[in-house]
Amino acid sequence: MSVSPAFDELDLYVWEGKADILDRVARCMSSFDVDVIRADDRFMSLPEREQPLRPSLAVMSVTAIDGSGLPHATELLQGMPVIWVGASTRERDPRNYPPEYLHVLPYDFTCAELRTMVAKLVRQLRARAAEAPAPGELVALSEPMKALLAEVKTFAGSDHSVLVQGETGVGKERVAQLLHHGHPTYGKGAFVAVNCGAIPDGLFESLFFGHAKGSFTGAVHAHRGYFEQATGGTLFLDEIGDLPRYQQVKLLRVLEDGAVTRLGSATPLRVDFRLVAATNRNLREMVAAGEFRADLFYRLAVIELRIPSLEERGEADKIALFKAVLTGVLGEPLLQELGEAPHWLTDAIASATFPGNVRQLRNLAERVGVIARQTKSWEPTLIQRALALARPVEVPSAAPPERRGWNATERNRIIAALEVNDWRRQDAAQHLGISRKVLWEKMRKYQIMDGEPGVPEAPEAS
Repeated sequence: MSVSPAFDELDLYVWEGKADILDRVARCMSSFDVDVIRADDRFMSLPEREQPLRPSLAVMSVTAIDGSGLPHATELLQGMPVIWVGASTRERDPRNYPPEYLHVLPYDFTCAELRTMVAKLVRQLRARAAEAPAPGELVALSEPMKALLAEVKTFAGSDHSVLVQGETGVGKERVAQLLHHGHPTYGKGAFVAVNCGAIPDGLFESLFFGHAKGSFTGAVHAHRGYFEQATGGTLFLDEIGDLPRYQQVKLLRVLEDGAVTRLGSATPLRVDFRLVAATNRNLREMVAAGEFRADLFYRLAVIELRIPSLEERGEADKIALFKAVLTGVLGEPLLQELGEAPHWLTDAIASATFPGNVRQLRNLAERVGVIARQTKSWEPTLIQRALALARPVEVPSAAPPERRGWNATERNRIIAALEVNDWRRQDAAQHLGISRKVLWEKMRKYQIMDGEPGVPEAPEAS
């Protein structure tokens, strides 16, 4: 049986624990477009898997899970299908495995067994994704939200880049999805969502541009980056303000050239996508402070949309959102049995403050819904306790760490010289009238990164 078509574009995370299975998994999948990733603690906490960029599976040895680690790992997997690899020294005791221990391979599994199971799970993932409906309209009883949705409808069919701005938790990705699905052409392609604040150090080029087979150790096959994955669709760059300057210039070049070159390849590839970026930061202030490139800002902000905070939307939107989430948690039959949420509850929601915006309100509504479902009533004591726990907590502002001895003017001048000279340090040093060694020392002092995050490489001894 041929299973290779199911392996097109797949991420395979491997938790091997005390078992030696990572290399075997990589060898078994080496002929296909599969990224086999060692999923240690760093990778376990990395993905936010609400909408994976590629089909993703986990291969987990039972030796990677102990009694205390199972709940943590299950939470981090966030619904990712798991292929469990049994241990030769452990009997199949139900106490050793989670309830979803459905897909099992023996410790001495063959490549055929692994490929067959992976193909089966990928087909299930793709069938589920194909059935997923497009996002519905946002709750919009308030005038600010009605005005926003009117703008979204107006600009959804445009090919130009859109910058979506708003506080954390207001629903920037939902607006981006509405823009995507409202486009007559790009809406038929993929919606590729990337959190720019969660790009691992050193992986920007590989993740965004892709890599050719053999371009580095472990690159056993070619990989399409985010730019290629989004071709024909929408690339959504969330938290764009967290993108370091050296990555900003590379993004700008792709937007201007419409082409990418994978790592380890010399062949440019055409890309064509609609870009939607989002941020909760003031990019204009960042441009003025030299923290964000002005030319990239103007490329992103051809169309600007601002999402109002929940406080700006007012009481009617709060109550409507709360009821909508409750309906989803309880279901119509149980909601009819319980009756409408009591006035004391909706009044409390209307008067509450939600600094976390829609995300915080949704979490509270889900908690209340669980209480109502379990007690089959609007149990006031438990619900009042949930309301009390949801009150905003005073969190000190995350001010940047103090940087002693920094001269912002000098730092910006060095960055400008590097950018003018395409980050060639020898040319930039001549431009500044200093030696290459002095430039390297200043780059290290000011944490200026050229091409790879971290401390710049030391210059060769002269």
